[in-house]
Amino acid sequence: MSAAGPPKTAQLHSASGGSSAATAASVGAHVTSAGLHVEAAGHGPPVVLLHGWAMHSGVWGPLPAHLAKRHRVHAVDLPGHGRSRPVDPFTLDGIVAALEATFDDDARALAVLGWSFGGMIALRWARVHPERIARLALVCTTPRFVAGQDWPHAMSQQTLSRFGDELHIAWKETVQRFLALQIKGGEHARAVLAGLRAQLYARGEPSPRVLAAGLEVLRNADLRAEVRAIEQPALVIAGSRDTLTLPAAGEWLAATLPHARFALIDGAAHAPFLSHAAAVEALLDRFLDAC
Repeated sequence: MSAAGPPKTAQLHSASGGSSAATAASVGAHVTSAGLHVEAAGHGPPVVLLHGWAMHSGVWGPLPAHLAKRHRVHAVDLPGHGRSRPVDPFTLDGIVAALEATFDDDARALAVLGWSFGGMIALRWARVHPERIARLALVCTTPRFVAGQDWPHAMSQQTLSRFGDELHIAWKETVQRFLALQIKGGEHARAVLAGLRAQLYARGEPSPRVLAAGLEVLRNADLRAEVRAIEQPALVIAGSRDTLTLPAAGEWLAATLPHARFALIDGAAHAPFLSHAAAVEALLDRFLDAC
């Protein structure tokens, strides 16, 4: 697919104090009880955005504002990230429970867009609560983040373990190196990295304890056995130059999910919604408008 220009910025109203009374009425009551910070905008079928490890919902750039033209967009700070409280234990099921509590009063089934770690959460959410999730859009998502004897489509266990060891010594430098890996080899890499770095601490510093717990989830999670049971329509988007979640992992995911299709963004690394925004927006428009 053709490349897009460098990333832009976008703003949404905050559910915990935004300027829209309708926004506060629809999602604000759930923020306090579940501890999750949610930003909401737009009208139409609901779409929930789940970001990746160490970031927050401000990372999405122009995408939420674009989707909000035809959808009610809920951009969530994951537990312990951004302005959301942690959950204990910090596990996929613990995060899913917090999301369920947040959206419990919404009678409509949700479309969920997950990026990287957020995509793994979306897969587990759809498996555990199929009645809640209408469809899945999975960006740079893998069912297993580390390689194994029967899973070559991932980074090595040693590499992720080294990140974990370094996190305890110098967590800020470790997160910065992780950001650099996300854009490695991709088009518009300098602009995307600048945007990621600008957002990293925009909502305060993440908790090193939560970051370490998140790496443990990435180290241990293996969702391959669950994937065939996830019946919702799915769109799997991968970047051709992604070195964190390899394109082959996305191809496997799309081939194994019962009702999925695969889209490869040529020239993109791990954040195609920033580096190739127009291409990703077009794919999502077609997929989400089919609801």
